[in-house]
Amino acid sequence: MDQNKAMRSHLSPCRGLEARRRWYRAAARPTVLVVAASVAAALLMAGFLFGVRLTPSGGNTAWVSAGVRDVLKAVSNDQNGQGAAAGPLATVPDPGDRLLGGLLAPEFDDSSCLSRYRAALYRRPSVHAISSHLVFALRRYESLHRRCGPGTPAYARAVERLRAPPNASAATPSSSSAAGCSYLVWNPIEGLGNRILTITSGFLYALLTDRVLLLHSSGGALDDLFCEPFPGSTWILEEDESFPIPGMGHLTAGHHESLRSVLRRGEDPGAAPWLYVHLRHDYSKVHQDQQFFCDDLQAQLRRVPWLVFQSDNYFVPALFLIPGLERELGRMFPRRDLVFHHLGRYLFHPSNTVWGMVTRYHDEYFAKADERVGIQVRRFRWAPISTDELYGQILNCSQREGILPFPGAAAGGSNDGQLAKQKAVLVVSLHGEYSEKLRDLYQKNGSAGREAVSVHQPTHLGAQRSGEQQHNQKALAEMVLLSFSDAVVTTAVSTFGYVGQGLAGLRPWVLMNPVNGKAPGTPCRHAATMEPCFHTPPTYDCRARAKGDVGRIVRHIRHCEDFPQGVQLVE
Repeated sequence: MDQNKAMRSHLSPCRGLEARRRWYRAAARPTVLVVAASVAAALLMAGFLFGVRLTPSGGNTAWVSAGVRDVLKAVSNDQNGQGAAAGPLATVPDPGDRLLGGLLAPEFDDSSCLSRYRAALYRRPSVHAISSHLVFALRRYESLHRRCGPGTPAYARAVERLRAPPNASAATPSSSSAAGCSYLVWNPIEGLGNRILTITSGFLYALLTDRVLLLHSSGGALDDLFCEPFPGSTWILEEDESFPIPGMGHLTAGHHESLRSVLRRGEDPGAAPWLYVHLRHDYSKVHQDQQFFCDDLQAQLRRVPWLVFQSDNYFVPALFLIPGLERELGRMFPRRDLVFHHLGRYLFHPSNTVWGMVTRYHDEYFAKADERVGIQVRRFRWAPISTDELYGQILNCSQREGILPFPGAAAGGSNDGQLAKQKAVLVVSLHGEYSEKLRDLYQKNGSAGREAVSVHQPTHLGAQRSGEQQHNQKALAEMVLLSFSDAVVTTAVSTFGYVGQGLAGLRPWVLMNPVNGKAPGTPCRHAATMEPCFHTPPTYDCRARAKGDVGRIVRHIRHCEDFPQGVQLVE
């Protein structure tokens, strides 16, 4: 592709995108017309009796009280059977709305981040409602970040107070609260999928507790990956020798200023000028670390100006277990299974470098497709399986569930003169064998029915190298391409897959873990939720002050299908 053609692809939707949009709009109309009369009566009655407020959404049916929510779910169900109805004062974004129903702020310059307002043009339109309270909370947070972020006088004062001797800080415990600026500092660990999920978790916690989220970009971990998500400020904390918390990237659970150490010494955590919170997978062995998710400790932590945390887990479900945060979370997310879908699309916009990779590959291989299928393949050392066995599992799942056609006569047209449906398959894997086998299958045998299948794989890097910038850029480009899919098959337990499915707003078909090196009898399952799994949830029951099962406390948090030890949010 020449450079001018690539540039034009940035400036206008690719061929095929608008056709898909028209199809999505048209597909919804018959359902709306059939139920419109009966729904109208219910809405009017609800309005008169309960004062229900309706918010129009550019042609999409939107929100109401619980009394008519079940009726309206029939209008807004998507192809996965997932209703978009979310509760009072929530709307489904119009497919042409560049701000995604108020999710994105309008202040940014397009050229500084080409993906911010354009990525939605490449994805199937989201049918998942956004609550007005979440929109309000995001605008409020942006104002806080603009006032307290790096480079502001308030930030300079907060750093100076942190530099002051401990006894001086103790003498003026209310100085930080008076300034209204408290901070949550994220430290990078593990691969890009883990990093995206932990940043999302940290951001939600910051949103709920009026903290400013800062990313400690140790060793350039985030260089040229993402655009800045907050207008008029930065979320990058550039650590230098003068910063009052030295060695932030090397803090451990046993550090003198860790939450674990402070609790073991019997001290008041709220009196500390800063604390390190250890939320990595091994935190579940120590109840002092797990007490971070207890309501009484959260009340104390609100007085700590700086919290530094490190995690390799999507710990969002645990926030829903904190009584003091329940009401606010319920208002932001009336549907609990949409947390990452909304926050992921708000926070993570690929840099212009990464976006160029995405659009060039999309325009070359997927723009003319009638349907895009994403298959994400990952092998883990703890779940060994041979290449042939895993390939057979992928094929068994995708053909049995109607995601890919069975091989048959070559499809180029049909007896009635209709052109074959173009189905483009994206394979995302560190290894190239799976895409090669699929490509050979359909090139040699064609496909039964009216489908022409093409198979593509952007990279096969062989191994994960999370410390390399180009590796991370390619990984992010593949996550974004995966999120453009109309149907997704992912590997159990893979955070890479979690990110792709969440950005797409799809419940994936999940390839289940092997049993004794063999594919299981049920090759895949249609996930109950698009939410990522929290692999190592706390085992400490804050209310009982004893060991407990957090997957059995509330109805909207259940054990994960792909990793039973973990828990995830469901609707």
